[in-house]
Amino acid sequence: MAQLTESVANLIDQLAKLPGIGRKSAERLAYHLLRVNKPEAIALADAIHCVRENVRYCETCFNLAEGERCAICAASTRDPSLLCVVEQPRDVMALEAAGTYRGLYHVLLGRIAPLEGVGPEQLTLDALVDRVRTGQFKEVIMATNPTVEGDGTALHISNLLAELPVTLTRLARGITTGSVLEYTNKEILADALSGRQKL
Repeated sequence: MAQLTESVANLIDQLAKLPGIGRKSAERLAYHLLRVNKPEAIALADAIHCVRENVRYCETCFNLAEGERCAICAASTRDPSLLCVVEQPRDVMALEAAGTYRGLYHVLLGRIAPLEGVGPEQLTLDALVDRVRTGQFKEVIMATNPTVEGDGTALHISNLLAELPVTLTRLARGITTGSVLEYTNKEILADALSGRQKL
């Protein structure tokens, strides 16, 4: 039986570690990369290297950034009285695609999930409380995913912010329970934002 070269086997092993990529998909991707012209394959490798070297978390909101602050925090056109709390940077992109929200964000970098060993101390909750305490926010929108863990995280945050002079709201349930913001279409996200409810 023909053996894979060491380089191809290593590429397949690395691709198979990506989320949602099984062994067969990794093999197809590896053979695709071997078929494309060399500049195209090198461009992919350079893009991965560039992301790892240049992208970090925004020092203010923990969204993805290439400097100390992300483009949203640096924009003077955003409404500084609104703060939307999300689980991951990809949720920011999903909400931005809806095109209706013009406030600021805070990215938790996860959600409380005790069964997975994720507690409140592993999220950016201290920074969130400090931002709300020292900022000029009037409303904090809980946009955690509508899952058991997302709801539990929103409840925990609402308890942390209960004594502060801000209105706490939660995205309306136009989003199906158990779904993920990243895969929700922009019309549903727009409806959920405009129909948000007080906690």
